[in-house]
Amino acid sequence: MKLLKSIVMSSMLAAAPFSASAKTQVINGAGASFPHPIYAKWAEEYQKETGIRINYQAIGSGGGIRQITAKTVDFGASDAPLNEERLDKEEMIQFPMVMGAIVPVINVPGIESGALKLTGEVLADIYLGKIKKWNDERITALNPDLEIPNQAIYVVHRSDGSGTTYNFTDYLSQISPEWSEKIGRNTDITWPKEATTIGGNGNAGVANFVGRTRGAIGYVEYAFAKQNDLTYTQLASADGKFLQPSMETFQAAAANADWENAPGFELLLNNQPGADSWPMTAATFILMHKDQVNAEKAEQIIDFFEWSYENGGELAEDLDYIPMPASVVNMVENVWKEDLTSNGQTIIK
Repeated sequence: MKLLKSIVMSSMLAAAPFSASAKTQVINGAGASFPHPIYAKWAEEYQKETGIRINYQAIGSGGGIRQITAKTVDFGASDAPLNEERLDKEEMIQFPMVMGAIVPVINVPGIESGALKLTGEVLADIYLGKIKKWNDERITALNPDLEIPNQAIYVVHRSDGSGTTYNFTDYLSQISPEWSEKIGRNTDITWPKEATTIGGNGNAGVANFVGRTRGAIGYVEYAFAKQNDLTYTQLASADGKFLQPSMETFQAAAANADWENAPGFELLLNNQPGADSWPMTAATFILMHKDQVNAEKAEQIIDFFEWSYENGGELAEDLDYIPMPASVVNMVENVWKEDLTSNGQTIIK
């Protein structure tokens, strides 16, 4: 689908200054911090091209869901997909915007980025508080060539309602029966008392605490690890191969995603099969109400998302996100055409 509005606007802007309406038009969104780096980059480039400003507040997936439910923003964003029943109840659509990866990050003296090997089972037991020192024999057995200090472990987690936490705890629940039984999967959980924990607000907060706390371990979106020069770990794939986080291993996991059989696009990508599939890979989602009060503004919102799909792939990969495949974009466009209305009329033709 091509939205003519964006094309016409771009042509006009090439020959004339921004109109007053374009200058003042603001689209408001809020939610997940996981995609904030790429949403911010897309918004910056889109404003240069169209004059329309995308005001996106990274307040966590829980906050994004609450705000779009209350209709205080134009769109919400969440890394934890809503199920079909919840979408129907709230009369909303949901679609995946981009994919990324979650990585464990550490602050252990003498350990360089990508050197330490962890398995999902060991990671779960660290967060359960069963492994309390970095030189625990279960960690040293995986890393016989490393000199790991006798350093206490400080577990850093999200303090806000977080889709990153939802995906992280989903992975731990798949790997560890004890985690699944005692803690489970959610955007906001009660962390095990046996571990020494620190809560950080947003991916940026977790990155900040890990960066300045000796002995810390946390989980963040890969772009935050790179931007903050954090030390990330290797992680064993579902097939047992130790992997470095990279675009190749992220794409290997994303390739297995079965979007066609995911009602409402509700799909998690953790622990995908394949030796080279990074085990904590996730999509991030946009939420909009089906019935839009302002049809013109709704078109402008969709124009931004359409522009991001069509023009933002390279920008996404530069920040180590995975663009959505063309087949999935086509599915999303059909949802826009079929489900978005204003005053009983379809908005996207």
